[in-house]
Amino acid sequence: MAPLTLSVDVKSSSVSAPDVSNRVMQIPQLRTSKGFASVNTQDEKPFDFFRTLFGKEQLFRLRVSTFSLICFRFDDAEGFIAGGTAGVVVETALYPIDTIKTRLQAARGGGKIVLKGLYSGLAGNIAGVLPASALFVGVYEPTKQKLLKTFPDHLSAVAHLTAGAIGGLAASLIRVPTEVIKQRMQTGQFTSAPSAVRLIASKEGFRGLYAGYRSFLLRDLPFDAIQFCIYEQLCLGYKRAARRELNDPENALIGAFAGALTGAVTTPLDVIKTRLMVQGSAKQYQGIVDCVQTIVREEGASALLKGIGPRVLWIGIGGSIFFGVLESTKRTLAQRRPKTIKESKEE
Repeated sequence: MAPLTLSVDVKSSSVSAPDVSNRVMQIPQLRTSKGFASVNTQDEKPFDFFRTLFGKEQLFRLRVSTFSLICFRFDDAEGFIAGGTAGVVVETALYPIDTIKTRLQAARGGGKIVLKGLYSGLAGNIAGVLPASALFVGVYEPTKQKLLKTFPDHLSAVAHLTAGAIGGLAASLIRVPTEVIKQRMQTGQFTSAPSAVRLIASKEGFRGLYAGYRSFLLRDLPFDAIQFCIYEQLCLGYKRAARRELNDPENALIGAFAGALTGAVTTPLDVIKTRLMVQGSAKQYQGIVDCVQTIVREEGASALLKGIGPRVLWIGIGGSIFFGVLESTKRTLAQRRPKTIKESKEE
């Protein structure tokens, strides 16, 4: 349960400072932070993404104590911790499947897929996945909560879609260079992440680290939005039907379904993104449209579904692990707060 806070209404600019002080003493209002995936449209301010992201909302609240303010910030940090943990676990467990998928998609004309070095680039990739996953969930959670409070109940899916896209956009700043280096190592172009960064930067410039950025957004923004929307909506529906919170196996099962379905639907976008990222300085494709036209002309339309099997398997299992670990980590972190608050009161 989140810490109780003492809120002060400062909307009226016509009231003098002493009057405000009197109001604080006479009519204190106790509020609790809303629970995960809660919906409330009463007496809430319009959504402001930048205020949510940078934590400026504290300027409009007076905390009961300094300790309460620290707990508030810890509550916000839970998303970063849970997201980073879930991302690293998934990447470590399923990296070989991702490597096979990448090599299938990068091969032109059905070339031979070499299975050697399935863990190539894992260490460097984790160095990027950790902050990227933490940033995604750290942005997604508060954005989702604000949108759920702003939108009516029947538009909760829109809130989840929007929050997923915003989280993906923020995380793309870290995800794209990580993905470029990872996929080029998976296809045997480099042997280590540091050498990959140096050579890409020297031959292609800083923009080389963001090769295929637009195609990445074309794939990941719909992917993040759809996957998290499906997951959240299924969880909300299940909770209403069962009239209880979900357990870890149920979260994992719903996460697997959401991941597999979204992975299948976005496979063509993933193929385009992979081709643009691994082409390097050769510039075989002159953009997204040219990439699609060239693939269909030279390899047939079915080439846009290359790697769909490993991708669905990888994201299905990954969704199960990610959401299972995410919810478990969030619950573990949340359980630590009531104990700490109780101890502070006793002091």
